[in-house]
Amino acid sequence: MQSIDPFSYQCGAIESWNEMVSSGIKVLAMSRPLDTREERDALIPFAHDICKRYGTKLYPEDEPFLTDLLPLSYCEGKFSLLFYKADHVIEEYIRLKERKAALVAGRAYFGGNRTQLAVSYGRLLSFDEESIRRYLEENQDREQV
Repeated sequence: MQSIDPFSYQCGAIESWNEMVSSGIKVLAMSRPLDTREERDALIPFAHDICKRYGTKLYPEDEPFLTDLLPLSYCEGKFSLLFYKADHVIEEYIRLKERKAALVAGRAYFGGNRTQLAVSYGRLLSFDEESIRRYLEENQDREQV
């Protein structure tokens, strides 16, 4: 079996995410988080070309949205690209991040507030309700706030 270099793998994944966003299967897609900004930034020229082809947009994410939806180690300190078609989608993503910051600042980021934020993020990523439930249930690698 022929091996695929990491850059080419990421490029193929970026095209797939953009095809899903363009077709309406997903409203927001996140690339696989990368360990360094340099790794992520090397993909941006390719990602811009793919976005032009699919009529999508990209948002470089330097401060990942940490919720109980995805394992902390998957996202914390990583760099990714978000793909979307409509501006209101990235605006909603930013509002979710701001809502979390307000909850943390108000010492209210626990229980139902914490869970609802993760559920809202899952819905924005177009995960079905069963997948959101399963991700939340299975995730034991959570942020300590």
